[in-house]
Amino acid sequence: MVRIVVFEIHDSDSDIFDKIMEIVESHPDIECLRVRDEPMLSLPGLEIYPGRRKIYRDRREINLTTKEYDLLCLLATNRGQVLTYDQIYRKVWGEDSYGDESNAIGCHIRHLREKLYEAEPDAPFTIRCVREVGYCFEVNSE
Repeated sequence: MVRIVVFEIHDSDSDIFDKIMEIVESHPDIECLRVRDEPMLSLPGLEIYPGRRKIYRDRREINLTTKEYDLLCLLATNRGQVLTYDQIYRKVWGEDSYGDESNAIGCHIRHLREKLYEAEPDAPFTIRCVREVGYCFEVNSE
């Protein structure tokens, strides 16, 4: 019989985790797979896990479409910087824009905002539209 054990331990309890793992790893019949330090983009009010393509607010997942997720990651990693419609389209859609893609981008941004602000009505961030240019992710405390 095989049993899989998964621990979720807060950072403040890392000593206990290390002691438990020492005991477990020293046993010859136990195989361990340690997953540590998963990359995460932490923003006020949000945690983004690129490896899992998941977004969390207070440990609750916010369900986003693929495009919404890609838009949020692009804007969040370039926070404070205005990205043009063309830059956004090339990065998220993976192709050159051939006209006015601002409506398509705007539609996805609107849905993204709705989901983010529903999860966090007093969100400490905004996705600001720069008219006829593009969008900018801003943290309100900056």
